[in-house]
Amino acid sequence: MFEFKILKKSKKSGARLGIMKTSSGLVETPSLAPVATQAVIKTLDSQEVKETGTQILIANTFHLHLKPGENFIKEAGGLHNFMNWRGPLMTDSGGFQVFSLGFGRDLGIGKISKSRDEEKIGLGSQPRFVKITANGVYFHSPLDGAKLFLGPRESIKIQEKIGADIIFAFDECPPPLSSFEYVQEAVKRTHHWAKICLEVKKSKQAIFGIVQGSKFKALRQESARFINSLPFDGFGIGGDFGPAETTTKILKLTLPCLEEARPRHLLGIGHLNDIEKVIKCGVDLFDCTVPTHYGRHGVAFVSAGKLWKKLNLRHQFFLKDKKPLDSQCRCFVCQNYKRNYLSHLIRAKEITGLKLLTFHNLFFFNGFVAKIREKIKNGRI
Repeated sequence: MFEFKILKKSKKSGARLGIMKTSSGLVETPSLAPVATQAVIKTLDSQEVKETGTQILIANTFHLHLKPGENFIKEAGGLHNFMNWRGPLMTDSGGFQVFSLGFGRDLGIGKISKSRDEEKIGLGSQPRFVKITANGVYFHSPLDGAKLFLGPRESIKIQEKIGADIIFAFDECPPPLSSFEYVQEAVKRTHHWAKICLEVKKSKQAIFGIVQGSKFKALRQESARFINSLPFDGFGIGGDFGPAETTTKILKLTLPCLEEARPRHLLGIGHLNDIEKVIKCGVDLFDCTVPTHYGRHGVAFVSAGKLWKKLNLRHQFFLKDKKPLDSQCRCFVCQNYKRNYLSHLIRAKEITGLKLLTFHNLFFFNGFVAKIREKIKNGRI
């Protein structure tokens, strides 16, 4: 069962309020989907994640295939039962690992490159440790070096066994610094694989097709129109976005090519500075590791008047700070612990410190998005 209904469209921007209905519950959109790579938000149990206001999670197909394996998850009753998550779940397709274990590893870059170097990846280029073919991708397992193959058929089969409510079509995420010719070929592969994913899918899970095209307007719009022409339940906007200021530019030329009635998920973008901007472009869902990753590195996001700021609790001067982590926050961390104690835990490398900051950051991010939903409801954006 899958439905998406737009409740309100902004008159000031492309923002919209919606309700996404899945077999496991409802999601009010716009919404953050925290990344539960290996069926867990690191340091938190599933009940604690729910208490942060999280509505939906996204897990990683590639890593769950490596361990414990999709057959173990299926035998456990599917991913919801396996991780005791009583809410909607998504799984990505493994397409991001084509980049991260390929050119990303080779060049030491992420999908959001700040580099303004000239294009380094031309037509026909191959990563050192990944081989990309018309039928799929050959990997070496990061666990033991064993040779693995993942293509559209394999990705869908794995995701069906894992059993999330929403799955994604297998795609190639092109790296930053790619030439037009390389991205054009990657888009063709992604489109070919998208059709195969729809053909082989047997489950009743919702499936989202992924738009690629990197920073190139013609390719983005070509990809959006093609994926829009296929009977996907929703859309993922994937690939590299270059410098941060180009993200909204790409969205503004891509989203008008997609049918309004289907939800749009922005893959891998979610810094606080980005969230309202992408929502105003018309994004309904987005996933990112920012709140959890920063929390595990001792950084908390807190209120600063009507704005926000980051606190690096590894700094020694916080040991003398007796204030709550965030006096405006209602999460249990801010109600019960002071900055001095949290700083001590982080500096002492205690796991509890990582847990408390992760919880707070997720609560803060979900509250931040909830306030944006309220702004849309009240006609303020």
